[in-house]
Parts: sequence; structure tokens; C-alpha cells
Amino acid sequence: MFDSSTRSLKLLAAMVWYSGAIVLSYKSSRLLLEAQNINTEQTWIWLAVLAGIMIGMVKAKYLFKRVCIKNLKRIDALKAPKLWQSYRTHFYFFLLAMIILGSFISRLAHGNYAALITMATIEVSLATALLGSSNCFWKKQ
Repeated sequence: MFDSSTRSLKLLAAMVWYSGAIVLSYKSSRLLLEAQNINTEQTWIWLAVLAGIMIGMVKAKYLFKRVCIKNLKRIDALKAPKLWQSYRTHFYFFLLAMIILGSFISRLAHGNYAALITMATIEVSLATALLGSSNCFWKKQ
């Protein structure tokens, strides 16, 4: 019933990867807009975006690509792939914890300019890292 192909698992893994990038991009833009409403000075906002992109590029190259390739190799090695095996079980728990923690910290940041800028920088860096490493899904291993 839940049997799958490795191709389907890779596609599902890519969809999770891209959805994370989309959600984090949206969240970071909302945080930056709120920061702009508090202080109309654009310098820190642009620096936050630039820093987030630069940090994200480093993360993509040295961390996320490795993680992505390792997961794709694991998927290829599955003998009888099941739908839920696009990532390991602990990845889903880690993802859930990160979503809850990110949501909690974002709520704490409301109304605090420095916290909004910091949180937006972190989220831009994660979105950039996800997007920057996503080409692993489309390359032949």
C-alpha cells in the first residue's frame, strides 16, 4: 500500500526541501516588513538580507549539499522503499522541532527591531541554503 519507487522518494524529498525554502522566504520577508515598520531605515534590512544570502551560500556548499547527497544515496540503497522513507525518521522530528522553535522565537521577536532583523537573517540564510543545495536533486549521482 505504501510501496514507492526511489524516484518518487527523491521527488518527495525535493518537495520537502523546496517547501522549506518557500516558507522560510515568506517568513523572513514578513519579519523584514515588520522591522521596516518599526524603523524605516533601510540599511540594516538590506544588510540582513545580504548577510543571510552570504551565510546561506556557505551553508549550501559545505553542509546542505552533503546532507542532501547523503540522503539521496540512502534512498538509492533502499531495497523496498516506502513512502515515508524520503527522509529518516529523526529528520522529521528535527524538522518539527525547528518549526516549533522558529515559530516561538519569531513570536518573541515581534516589536523588537534587533530581534526581527536577527531572526530574518537566520531565515534568509536557511532559505538560501535550501535553494542553493537543491540542485543535488536534479544531478545524476
